[in-house]
Amino acid sequence: MSVDFAVGSLVRARGREWVVLPESDEDVIVVRPLGGADDEVTGIHRRLEAVTPAEFDPPDPSLHGDFRSCRMLRDAVRLGFRSSAGPFRSFARLACEPRPYQLVPLMLALRLDPVRLLIADDVGIGKTIEAALIARELLDRGEIQRLAVLCSPQLAPQWQSELLDKFHLHAEVVLPGTATRLERRCRPNESLFERYPHVIVSTDFIKSERRRSEFERTCAELVIVDEAHTCAGGWDGKGGRHQRYHLVSNLAADPARHLILVTATPHSGNESAFRSLLQLLDPAFAELPDDLTGRENEPLRRRLAAHLVQRRRGDIRHFLQAETPFPERESRETNYQLTPEYRRLFDRVLDYARETVKEVEGGESRQRQRIRWWSVLALLRALASSPAAAAATLRTRAGSADAETAEEADEIGRRSVLDQTDDDTSGALDFTPGGDPGEDETSSEDAGRTRRRLNEMAREAEKLHGDKDAKLKHAVEIIGDLVREGHHPIVFCRFIPTAEYVAEALRKKLRGVEVAAVTGLMPPEERESRVAELASAERRILVCTDCLSEGINLQDGFDAVVHYDLSWNPTRHEQREGRVDRYGQARPKVVTVTYFGADNRIDGIVLDVLIRKHNTIRNSLGVSVPVPVETEQVVEALLEGLILRGGNETQMLLFADAELKPKKEALHRRWDALEAREKRSRTMFAQESIKVDEVARELAAVRAAIGAGVDVATFTAEALQAHGAHVNTDPRTGTLDIDPAEIPRALKEALDVGQNRLKVCFDRTGGDGAVYLTRTHPIVEGLATWVMDTALDAQSPGVARRCGVIRTREVGKRTTLLLLRARYHIVRITDEAERPLLAEDCFLMGYSGSAENQHWLTGEEAETLLGAEPSANTPPEIAVDHLRRAIDGCATLRERLNEKVLQRGEELLDAHRRVRTAARITGVRYKVEPQLPGDLLGVYVFLPQGS
Repeated sequence: MSVDFAVGSLVRARGREWVVLPESDEDVIVVRPLGGADDEVTGIHRRLEAVTPAEFDPPDPSLHGDFRSCRMLRDAVRLGFRSSAGPFRSFARLACEPRPYQLVPLMLALRLDPVRLLIADDVGIGKTIEAALIARELLDRGEIQRLAVLCSPQLAPQWQSELLDKFHLHAEVVLPGTATRLERRCRPNESLFERYPHVIVSTDFIKSERRRSEFERTCAELVIVDEAHTCAGGWDGKGGRHQRYHLVSNLAADPARHLILVTATPHSGNESAFRSLLQLLDPAFAELPDDLTGRENEPLRRRLAAHLVQRRRGDIRHFLQAETPFPERESRETNYQLTPEYRRLFDRVLDYARETVKEVEGGESRQRQRIRWWSVLALLRALASSPAAAAATLRTRAGSADAETAEEADEIGRRSVLDQTDDDTSGALDFTPGGDPGEDETSSEDAGRTRRRLNEMAREAEKLHGDKDAKLKHAVEIIGDLVREGHHPIVFCRFIPTAEYVAEALRKKLRGVEVAAVTGLMPPEERESRVAELASAERRILVCTDCLSEGINLQDGFDAVVHYDLSWNPTRHEQREGRVDRYGQARPKVVTVTYFGADNRIDGIVLDVLIRKHNTIRNSLGVSVPVPVETEQVVEALLEGLILRGGNETQMLLFADAELKPKKEALHRRWDALEAREKRSRTMFAQESIKVDEVARELAAVRAAIGAGVDVATFTAEALQAHGAHVNTDPRTGTLDIDPAEIPRALKEALDVGQNRLKVCFDRTGGDGAVYLTRTHPIVEGLATWVMDTALDAQSPGVARRCGVIRTREVGKRTTLLLLRARYHIVRITDEAERPLLAEDCFLMGYSGSAENQHWLTGEEAETLLGAEPSANTPPEIAVDHLRRAIDGCATLRERLNEKVLQRGEELLDAHRRVRTAARITGVRYKVEPQLPGDLLGVYVFLPQGS
């Protein structure tokens, strides 16, 4: 009981060795098995069980191995680390290997105190991983204990799975449907945000006055705001957007709070809104001049660049000579012609729309005028989508019918008819908006006639299902061609009835193809499970609404997008295509199909005014530029002109020349100005505060400490083969095809692989059906633990051994490699307390000659020797003799080994401090305490060829 065990020290209990963890106290020692994983951490009460210091025995020279032993044991030890050495504390806990370019936001964040960062990388680059990586690092450094993510409810499941699957962070999702359940588990007077350290919160749920005050009072030290542009200020000062801005600005008012803003569109065409985001990073940014160009403003640009990461795919594709493959996007356009029957209904609805809009130009209130306007626009929108959507809309009461003011009618109408992406709603609306203006028959003698007319047109629409719908017939051919080309397409529709209608037709027409429809009628969990189930089919088509245009990454199962309905917001088009056109897409090319009606005037305006211009700018700049803020009003004016001025073709041409063309040109001039601003912004704020060579240095350091993806792949293949598995490697992708039939049964059970063949990859682009292995995957973790445990246990016949003799041409005299493991605790010292952090390291030392007269190798020389190939066999009795002398000589070298452990500790401390130094955190100091002696894991003797 009197023995005090330091963090990182080796103890023995329950017949095995353990490492003491920082959470220990005088009564309970928290330990992890030597070589064990995080899920094996346990507590031992010292009054109930004996705990004694452990001594690490030297290797047994009679149990020597072959030339693979040292490398395999070293790799197994490093892959088992979870509290790693190196500049970043978090990397050993990740279930993914960040790309080199994803270290830039992390390094930038660690130079700030508090962390205030805007991550504005392009769609598909991996902003979620970049933000979560910063959170994981701050947690593992002990600088924060809690994390909150603010996002839309549609994105919450995606965030939850990303944090858990890639970062081993379990976060509770706080939504209207989960908050009550979570609160039941809280103690009296305890907030759920205090009860659960990591939460993912619906921004629209928490923005209300009642919920907001509780969240602000108990909020975590780090807040990540996804789709941050929807929380910008500078708009009309009311509604949901204003509430979101009020919430985030109140959180940012705490000068100690870390804040990460994430968005692909930081500038949505509103300069004051963009400035409001910058003020969240630093209130002083409110005083920035409108024009930041010129040499005199260079200090201001550098100051802002320290808080801003904004890169295109082209900026990072070859970053640090690491190829980051993004697919090529092949864009196609195709059209259809309305059938005569459909054209007649279209003209009939257009006539009704024209009459309805002109009727309200008289004495009716502006409120009724706007309700009628939005109802007819909803009819035209639905009719352009499908006869199913048209029939549903014709029979449904308009959402704006109960609006009490014209402004409220406009708000509801724009939200339900136009494709706003950052309004007060929770995600994309895919329900039919309703075309019945909802007038009371007692107050309008024409109301009954209007409803009869709408019902007649609804019955006429229902008769157009199938062969009389040219849009559907041609789409089936297009989608069928994509499937025959080997693609797995996603078909995006605007309305739920359209998605179900299209899916049903595809099932009937395309035999042997699995078709699933996913819409907003399903809860998010069911959407994900439906998509995952469909992705396992050999030939598959996903038909969906815009409920899947954000939040769920679909690149693993799909590689083509068909815009069955044009979105009236080109940003939504980009979001749809970004589901498959992103990093991790295994196919080298994705196909996107823009589908429109050649004689459908609604599609014509949207395509000509918005979609093509958006694509032109994106192809030129490399990123999307959001449409100007007044786009909705311009499109609305053009459609109003179509309805009021339209008629015969001559009238339409006159209207196009007189009004459509000038309005379109004015909008495009504004859009061009935004493009020019975006070019200047990306030039001014190019990421210069983090140099490429700095990233290279830290990346090399962390890979040396824990191993890189290529080490995981090499270790997995070699270790499985050494245990009897048949392993075939695809030289193109690096994918392994594994037959585990001959693996020992105990190892099969440890890996949980069974008898079936297994296909694995070590890169997210490894291919269909391959299991993606990272250092923390159960297969890799189990294999590393098995190799290390069987090597350290003298009673186990392991393939890796703690000692060995290799005769090789690589040395001119006898050379000895020593494999050492060291444990440290890095102590973070503040005015309040000292917080120890456990760190583990594994390294090689090598010398030529005898232990008494040694010549030490450099680290590079020792690493090179680790890969030496044998040139001849060594008789067992000679091998044992050489090993006995080398092992006995280690006693002579103990002082030198301890010096090396101390030196590595100082290097570890320097790396830990180095990436945080620029933040100039006041009142914080660090020290390192090595646990001596280090563990001598292995002794390996290399003999020259002729000796």
